[in-house]
Amino acid sequence: MADPLARYNAKRDFTKTAEPAGAIAKGTGHSFMVQKHDATRLHWDLRLEMDGVLKSWAVTRGPSLDPDDKRLAVRTEDHPLSYATFEGTIPKGEYGGGTVMLWDRGTWAPVKGKSAKDLEKGHLHFILDGERMKGEWLLIRLKPRPKERTENWLLRKIDDEYAGPSGGLVDRCLTSVSTGRTMDEIAAGKDPPPAQLGEGDRSPKARGGGAARQRRAGAAPPPRSARSPSPSKARGGPELPAFTPPQLATLVDTVPTGSNWLHEAKYDGYRVLLAVGRGPSTGSEAKLFTRTGLDWTDKFAVIAEAAQSLDVGAALIDGEVVALDQAGKPSFSALQDALSRGSRDLTMFAFDLLSLDGEELKRLPNLERKELLRTIIPAEGPILFAEHVIGEGEKLFQAMCREGFEGIVSKRADAPYLGKRTQNWLKIKCIQRQEFVIVGWTASEARGRGFRSLLLGLNEGGKLRYAGKVGTGFNARLIEELSAKLEKLKSDKPTVEAPRAAVRGAHWVKPQLVAEIAFAEFTADNVVRHGSFIGLREDKKPAEVKPEKPVEPPAAPETSVKISNPERVIYPDSGITKGQLASYYAQVSGIMLPWLANRPISLVRCPQGRAKKCFFQKHDAGSFGEHVRHVPVKEKNGATEDYLYVDSAEGLLTCVQMGTIEFHGWGSLVPDIERPNRIVFDLDPDEGLDFEQVKKAALDLKRYLGDLGLVTFPMLTGGKGVHVVAPLTPEAAWPAVKDFTHRFALALEQSEPERFVANMSKAKRVGRIFVDYLRNQRGATAIMPYAARARPHAPVAAPIAWDELKDLDTAARFTVLDGEELIERANSRPLKGWGVAEQVLPDF
Repeated sequence: MADPLARYNAKRDFTKTAEPAGAIAKGTGHSFMVQKHDATRLHWDLRLEMDGVLKSWAVTRGPSLDPDDKRLAVRTEDHPLSYATFEGTIPKGEYGGGTVMLWDRGTWAPVKGKSAKDLEKGHLHFILDGERMKGEWLLIRLKPRPKERTENWLLRKIDDEYAGPSGGLVDRCLTSVSTGRTMDEIAAGKDPPPAQLGEGDRSPKARGGGAARQRRAGAAPPPRSARSPSPSKARGGPELPAFTPPQLATLVDTVPTGSNWLHEAKYDGYRVLLAVGRGPSTGSEAKLFTRTGLDWTDKFAVIAEAAQSLDVGAALIDGEVVALDQAGKPSFSALQDALSRGSRDLTMFAFDLLSLDGEELKRLPNLERKELLRTIIPAEGPILFAEHVIGEGEKLFQAMCREGFEGIVSKRADAPYLGKRTQNWLKIKCIQRQEFVIVGWTASEARGRGFRSLLLGLNEGGKLRYAGKVGTGFNARLIEELSAKLEKLKSDKPTVEAPRAAVRGAHWVKPQLVAEIAFAEFTADNVVRHGSFIGLREDKKPAEVKPEKPVEPPAAPETSVKISNPERVIYPDSGITKGQLASYYAQVSGIMLPWLANRPISLVRCPQGRAKKCFFQKHDAGSFGEHVRHVPVKEKNGATEDYLYVDSAEGLLTCVQMGTIEFHGWGSLVPDIERPNRIVFDLDPDEGLDFEQVKKAALDLKRYLGDLGLVTFPMLTGGKGVHVVAPLTPEAAWPAVKDFTHRFALALEQSEPERFVANMSKAKRVGRIFVDYLRNQRGATAIMPYAARARPHAPVAAPIAWDELKDLDTAARFTVLDGEELIERANSRPLKGWGVAEQVLPDF
């Protein structure tokens, strides 16, 4: 039998390369890894364990999470299993000379019904469970062309829950899963951290502030609020948070419109508050409370156990515990069955964060709390993050109803957590469904059957009234269990007044059981029609059960701030009015506030329109009113001044009412103003340069910063240039951030003086691009995502994906008339996770 590693061994001189010599070995049979390999051409080597070797493909542009991307994968020689941990530098001149990083690792398996032997037929449909690559993938062999020497395949992601933006892996995962080093650090021979620090990407402290820290697990790193607490904050100290009353939703019959609403699926389960922290006499502890404060930790033990592994010192998390039916949808009936059987097959969907590491968060905007929550919820397991969309609630509602879900919950993106029922949270149901008190039953004519139907009641007008009956939704086991409960509650007197014909032969019970019922409607007599039993609600008290009647959704937030003179033309070149500008900001407030809220800002005010006198304003003498906030900031001269910031759509629109067109923000946030949470390089071209040169410069900065371990994101400025944005975990102070960005800009100037200049002098930037690093010093500001510009035709600053940049011919592609498109883009796969990465300032 031919040696499958003969080619591998023949290509290498093991006296010169540190790669392991090839020998067939016994492994697990299902491991996989990916090695990022900077050889003649940068590529990613995908290796799948089969028959004691690693079957290998060189993926030229790296794996893509976008199912529409078909990446060329060139089959290479089989590698030994010992190659699975190789990371280092292959000497120049040797086969494959260059830097090798262990970029991903995990296990693989063919999808159900397929086999590894399919590879011989030219295709392989498989599932990856790696630290970065997850879900279903497909390899397909291409038909060879005449005289073609290589065996070419295509690698494609299958559309599943792990699908994402095209650059969600190669652009955002820049460090080794084994040592946390960047390609540059590996090439320079920098020692990896000590083994006892654990494997995978290193924390900023473990890395000594070196390369980027990025959250593991496949797709784009989970969004992190601009306001996230520093990871250096002590973990494991705060005590177990106490129960607090949960926020409740108001029933409405239509989905609210506007981008200041975020929309989630309505989960069909038990509402819980999950407390994680240090117990009074033990170490790490977790408790689960019902909406009324009952301790149900024992019922949901699998959730409590998983919660103790969350990367937090303490947290209070709001969510819903569900069980999934055979179709994979949350089902209350399935949950009741799981609890009765003692099943551990439960899931908690987490949708809000009330406190973290001893810090109260309820006053923060809803969207900001969710972004903080996302950073502490793992990608898989019994506790999952409840995804949402911004705007486009009607589309989600239609999809949920089509798929058989209960409905959706819509939440004001900028609202605090109030712990009571308000119209900041709304629920919209696909079918009518609510709780009723069981007040009796009617006997069954069938022998052995416990009852024909249950009699229902509701609290209204200070007493319990008859609300109809339900006779479907039961199986034999459920009838037997309910009958036993009802027998213990029998009453000699009628529990409610009811029409004699409707309750003839009724057996009455004390009103102590609550049932959830789905029904078509209330009749003219105010009783349910076509009711179906869903399950008992042990978390609800009978006295709380009242009719749920839909109300009108609240007015959209854009109507709460009066805009005077809306007909005033402020863009004379295009006729756009103040009213249109206000409508734009109201429309995009939900996608803009995550970047703008709680950040000191400077406003460009043009009260008479953009062509007249405009001026910057960063302080307020009190004329802006209650919706625009103030934060005291100590100036260089020692004096303290109040700077402006906003945290709501009302605040945003108040500024527009006061003549604001542009919003520029600091690189840090109000709660931690001395530590920036982003870097911005503004590529500002000389007048004579075209946009093609700016695009090339932006892509070069992406590559250079990526070599240092920084994940970056592009943004069109709405003017002439492009911003290259690098999010930061707020650890380094302003002087360090300015020093890093200044030295980086100088290095660009020195390496390519004909292209770049680090001096803002107009005389010195002739024919060149000014790499404006000055946005990254204390008190400096940069235009915020989705902010309008005081320029002809009302352009706006707009986030884009790196893949889009090559096809654009202007930095002013979007205008205030494109609000709907910008919202759709913000929810799209290419922009999923834009502007989000957990990383610290690198060594440079």
